[in-house]
Amino acid sequence: MTDGKKHIFVIGSKGIPASYGGFETFVEKLTAFKKSEELVYHVACMGGKEERFTHNGADCFRVKVPNIGPGKAVYYDIAALNASIRYVKEHPEIEHPIFYVLACRVGPFIKNLKKEIREVGGLLFINPDGNEWKRSKWSWPIRRYWRLSERLMVKHADLLICDSVSIRHYIKKEYRRYKPKTVFISYGSETRKSSLADNDPAFTSWLEERGLEAGEYYLIVGRFVPENNFEVMLREYMASGSAKKLAIITTENKKLMKELEEKLHFKADPRIVFAGTVYDGELLMKIREKGTNPSLLEALGSTQLNLLYDVGFNREVGEEAALYWTKTPGSLASFVDYAENLSAEEIAGYEKAAKARIRDHYSWDFIVGRYEDLFLDRKRKGAGGGNEEKA
Repeated sequence: MTDGKKHIFVIGSKGIPASYGGFETFVEKLTAFKKSEELVYHVACMGGKEERFTHNGADCFRVKVPNIGPGKAVYYDIAALNASIRYVKEHPEIEHPIFYVLACRVGPFIKNLKKEIREVGGLLFINPDGNEWKRSKWSWPIRRYWRLSERLMVKHADLLICDSVSIRHYIKKEYRRYKPKTVFISYGSETRKSSLADNDPAFTSWLEERGLEAGEYYLIVGRFVPENNFEVMLREYMASGSAKKLAIITTENKKLMKELEEKLHFKADPRIVFAGTVYDGELLMKIREKGTNPSLLEALGSTQLNLLYDVGFNREVGEEAALYWTKTPGSLASFVDYAENLSAEEIAGYEKAAKARIRDHYSWDFIVGRYEDLFLDRKRKGAGGGNEEKA
């Protein structure tokens, strides 16, 4: 006997409560902003011991994963999918579940997993993420694996949910022989202010410890990997005439840090401040509010002025609400100098446009609503349909 609910198994994030990372934040918001009582979320979480707990009303289950290097994420996704399929088999009241897999890590194993998903009456939805195989941090054999994995995941998916128009176009063009069924639903963001006051000790002490002043720093937030253009941003900022500091909130990467220091000698520039990581969402929001951002989506919702790298995804999100720099020598440096001379009225205009852009097209409330329409089949026609749907 069915329970009348639509069960969604979310696989691939490190889990919730979210601490750091795009997929983790997505799952946190997807469950926190849930509107429909028809939906039941089951969220896989990476952990040291197997257990079940509830967060944001979602059924969360920890999967114990051995520390096996690059293969850890692959093991985790397979184990989480197997645990989810087993759970459905143990609960006959669950009918037509959806298994939503974040990223394309288990392609070589997905054919057999898809067979089991079909046997329990389920559908396989996949978020293809952003071309993992192109990331320079991976060795050639690993990049080859990611490329193969992406192809097989696309081949066997009932539906691919792309969080950028450019990724959707790439999937439809690169894998057209499989006639992939795709839908575009963006990642979300917020326009609200941080709950922290300007004089909150958590914020003021964070500034003081790093030699920063509110409103007197530019900000970069992102993983410390070569493809995130840290070399270009550091070089260009050092070439600018700005007296403000450049605060960089990022992950640890000693190898890249050493390489950039040898190339740029950025440690000799007192304006460059590597500020570590920030796991507190409210604190990070406050830090963004008081800085100018040469980096993106949360930034548009909380930062007054954004200087974005001129690529398709940034343009499609920011439109006319930001300034765009290229890798051409002098481009970012000139925009930093240009930003220094903008009037308060001009900066307020960019801020207003950015917040409107997020509010109207990227708010979490809006994005979660689109996901619920999809999961509850309000707009799809048939399994994996909705080729032209946009959010």
